[in-house]
Amino acid sequence: MWIERRALAAELPAVASLGTRPLAETLASLGFPVDAIEARPGTEVLDVDITANRGDAMSHRGLARDLAARLQQPLAVLLPSPVAEGEPQLPVRLLARACPIYATALLTLGKGRTPEMAQAFLTALGAAPKLLPAVDASNELLHRYGHPTHAFDADRIRGAVSVRMARPGETLVTLDGVERKLSPEDLVIADEGGPIALAGVMGGEGSKVTAKTRRVLLESAWFEARTVRATAHRHGLHTDASQRFGRGADAAMVPVARDLLIHRLEDWSGATLEGAWTAGAMPPPPSTVDLPKELLTRVAGEPLHLAEAAKALKALGCTVEAEPGHLRVLPPTWRHDLTLPEDLAEEVLRLRGYEHIPAVLPPLEGPPQPLSRDYLQRQALARRLAHLGFHQTVTYGFVSPEMDAAFPGPRGEAADEDRAGRTLTNPLGLEYSILRRSLVPSLVEVAKQNLKQGQREVRLFEIAPTFRGLSRGPVETWTVALVWAGERWDADPESKAGPVMAKHLLGTLKDVLKSTNQELAIHPIEDGAFLVAEFPIQAFRTPDDRIIPAFTPHSRFPAVERDLSLVVPATLTWQAMHDAVWIALVGTVLVDVACADLYQGKNLPAGTKAWLLRLTFQAMDRTLVGAEVDAWVASALNAAESLGAQLRA
Repeated sequence: MWIERRALAAELPAVASLGTRPLAETLASLGFPVDAIEARPGTEVLDVDITANRGDAMSHRGLARDLAARLQQPLAVLLPSPVAEGEPQLPVRLLARACPIYATALLTLGKGRTPEMAQAFLTALGAAPKLLPAVDASNELLHRYGHPTHAFDADRIRGAVSVRMARPGETLVTLDGVERKLSPEDLVIADEGGPIALAGVMGGEGSKVTAKTRRVLLESAWFEARTVRATAHRHGLHTDASQRFGRGADAAMVPVARDLLIHRLEDWSGATLEGAWTAGAMPPPPSTVDLPKELLTRVAGEPLHLAEAAKALKALGCTVEAEPGHLRVLPPTWRHDLTLPEDLAEEVLRLRGYEHIPAVLPPLEGPPQPLSRDYLQRQALARRLAHLGFHQTVTYGFVSPEMDAAFPGPRGEAADEDRAGRTLTNPLGLEYSILRRSLVPSLVEVAKQNLKQGQREVRLFEIAPTFRGLSRGPVETWTVALVWAGERWDADPESKAGPVMAKHLLGTLKDVLKSTNQELAIHPIEDGAFLVAEFPIQAFRTPDDRIIPAFTPHSRFPAVERDLSLVVPATLTWQAMHDAVWIALVGTVLVDVACADLYQGKNLPAGTKAWLLRLTFQAMDRTLVGAEVDAWVASALNAAESLGAQLRA
């Protein structure tokens, strides 16, 4: 929110002697950080961050109140004298509980215009003046004092004015030119012809003040915050008025704001007051709150005297009565956020200054507790599945009804048997409306995305809770789900890629499942494109408490690779070649034999194929030399030739 320095000093004269930087630092220490300071024609403005619970601070007067309490300086007088009320010039009927008080006045406008100083003030705050005194005065008062008001063209109002809930089928063209279909939950200002304004949000096009307006009917009211917030949200209208009413306006400002607006119009345009009157009465005052000394000491972290707390709260506008061991506090009408003893304690510390709170280390309550056995099992199982070539995923715990019906879950129940017990009452959206009973649908969607990105084989797993809906509420069970999709290759380089079958997944999991009799939990879906499995975590073995893996030393010396391009008989198997080479090089430092490439082209002799045989050597104690490696390669070639292979030209 933009704050102009001169207007702030008009509410608190002590601000005039403060530099801009000290002012910004003081505001920040009160909980209102200054995000920016800008120089604008003839003045400076501060962009002050106001929290949602401090609607009372969304004005120059509101911030000045807190600054006055901190600086211990008096505020400027708000109003010289109240306007005398008389008989209503126009009936005003309050037909909704959301508006208990409505102050108004009828004036005939003069020939004057908005003063230059007021125009400059509005321009500095980014609110373009309309050069209509009734409109500009209402906007100026909103920014200075925080209470929204409104002016209607009195000659365009038909009959009595009512504050009521909208009726089915009613519409209103608001000041932005949009025709809005009203809801029975919308609070409106209406005349005998229908709605003329959305209460606390925006006026209507049909009753707006124009350059031709000669008489105005003023509105200064108090509207229930919840009703205004709901209406603004429903119509997507977040105006200056709705932001202030929606955070809780000060009901005591209703007649004061009306009188201020009357004085502005009399001064600016030479307006003549025909009458002022108020319908309804003030809403109930706030309740008193007890602040025990023990609570104050606990929140502060050190002993604080109740007399000091009483002084701080009085400076903020509270009425305070000191009693043995506690304070009885009546918050001011503008502080709707002071409802708990903790709120009062925080206000005392805020005004006192957070820098005075002593810094202490938190108490140490002992060594950390050991991790639960169930958590350690899930952690160990995740590591084991990752070692087996599966990638762990994390998906949302909420699914759509369609995904919920896609898989029966680990217990095999039908989708609609317990869905009522798993359906959220206030979901983020339909796609996140049900607590999942199976992990498989989400995993399959992730696998599809991976395959779409070009992955030829996808192995995924997730360890997470699934839910069962019961009358007493959802019950969670830790579950493990796996998805294997795409193509699968055996170790033989000449084997063809093929689909994954249940025996492959069951063989992979045989060391981690308690029982191998799990075929029913593993099956293909979507015409065999995905092999899925889902088990309760109890189906997996609990890892040993202490596992000491065998240590395999690593060589610090470089490895050497040699390739042999061979033409071999078409009937020769890779396993035969692999075994023959290993046997021939027993006692050497051979660490790997692999087929780096397979070629079966037309330019090869009939009945043959070509292999690129790759040999890797690495010693633990030395760097290998070319002569010894060449000798080993020659031995490997002899072994290959014994099987009918020849070097490829």
